[in-house]
Amino acid sequence: MSKTPKRIIAAGHICIDVTPVFPHARLSFSEALCPGRLTHVDAADIHTGGSVANTGLAIKLLGGDVRLAGKVGDDPFGGMIRDRLAKYGAAEGLLTDPGGSTSYSIVIAPPGVDRIFLHHPGVNNTFISRDIPETMLEDADHLHFGYPPLMRRMYENGGAELVSLFKRAKLLGLSTSLDLASVDPATDAGQLDWRTVLANVLPYVDFFVPSIEELCFMLDRPRYESWLDRAAGSDVTGILDPEGDIAPLAELCLSLGAKVVLLKCGAPGMYLRTGDEAAMATVGSRSGISAALWAGKAFFQKSYKPGKVLSGTGAGDTSIAAFLLGMLEGCPPEECVQLAAATGACCVEAYDALSGLKPLSELRARIAAGWEMV
Repeated sequence: MSKTPKRIIAAGHICIDVTPVFPHARLSFSEALCPGRLTHVDAADIHTGGSVANTGLAIKLLGGDVRLAGKVGDDPFGGMIRDRLAKYGAAEGLLTDPGGSTSYSIVIAPPGVDRIFLHHPGVNNTFISRDIPETMLEDADHLHFGYPPLMRRMYENGGAELVSLFKRAKLLGLSTSLDLASVDPATDAGQLDWRTVLANVLPYVDFFVPSIEELCFMLDRPRYESWLDRAAGSDVTGILDPEGDIAPLAELCLSLGAKVVLLKCGAPGMYLRTGDEAAMATVGSRSGISAALWAGKAFFQKSYKPGKVLSGTGAGDTSIAAFLLGMLEGCPPEECVQLAAATGACCVEAYDALSGLKPLSELRARIAAGWEMV
């Protein structure tokens, strides 16, 4: 394994997450948010959110060398984000748009209920490729970009700005990764031809790491609707078959140009599919990975059982942080996905994305000791 940590840029969407903390007593969603009812909550949990904060700070807390690149407004929420990143020594790459508003989300997460987000994208909509300067790319080994569906300039015009950024990174020899986000079907992003956007950018993406639901919504809406029908109101990820439902979408992403596809499949686990050795040989040279070691993999990794579940906020983002760190350390793909699943299990034990994280060494020890899977 490499002794010198690789430098990662964690770029893209950043916001403030405001999460009302519900009492521990289990409530149905209709009980918790019944119109006209006063529902008691505890003090709000307020943390930075979005891919930049969740994945970027997780990389830092897990021991990685990371630079964060996001944009905020010159307003109270922007000041809160800057102050919180500064506490981690990670505010250097944050841009401020004096005339714009900072993005925020209200996260509704009653115990035992999947999260609902009320989201304002703010100045994330104005982020462009050149907001990441050439000098930052030249000083890095890996570029991770998250949540372009919530960043208008990055997805409009066939994703031209997103493609520009990934092309710049690849020309410099960086390895690259891309994460998505769920979208409101009624918005411009929800009506977009995402297959075209992904076909444009995936040839420059080494590690494509979306959730299975986000991906299916964007690439195969009829299939996604059939999943909703089969789930009949329950969690979609609980009814999916790895071979019949998940593998075909991973194969499609490989055909569009991705080299490695890691699909986050909620509580059940994660699915990894990698290209052949020729495809893996095109991964950014600064990653230092072995094409032969990574080629031709296809497997489903079950989730590890958490001690408790308080909130799923940031679980997918932080799992990707562990996956990328493992990859850049030279770990085999099986171990990288195990570390990702283990980090996700730790994350859900806290209300925010970062408080539940454990060192990779501790995760390895728990896995070796026979950590129970779900």
